[in-house]
Amino acid sequence: MKRDLLFIVESLLPLLDERSVALVARSLSIRAKQGESTGKLLTPFLRKADESALGKLMVRVVILLSAKTQPDGGKILRAAAQAYKVDTDAIAHKVKQEFAAKEKAKRVEPRPVTQIAKKAA
Repeated sequence: MKRDLLFIVESLLPLLDERSVALVARSLSIRAKQGESTGKLLTPFLRKADESALGKLMVRVVILLSAKTQPDGGKILRAAAQAYKVDTDAIAHKVKQEFAAKEKAKRVEPRPVTQIAKKAA
């Protein structure tokens, strides 16, 4: 079974673009350094992973591929979120708050620092 899952995942990963592969790798806590390929870092992980991890990875890859290839990929992502009981409204609200906080921080201008010149006596 593991060999079958490994074969499917290794066959599907090259169909993803580099950005999607990086997204999958980040979900597995795999981070590529500057100049390294994320796909090359994923390969050793896949070989050591158990059936459960490979199955989860396969589901993620299929969701990303179907969202990329279907004309209305948003419906597929929403359906996947509902199937896995992900509260998309709460996530969207939190992201909006973070962007608003960043925008507010940009708008606040730094106060000019006044230097008091000491007169030499």
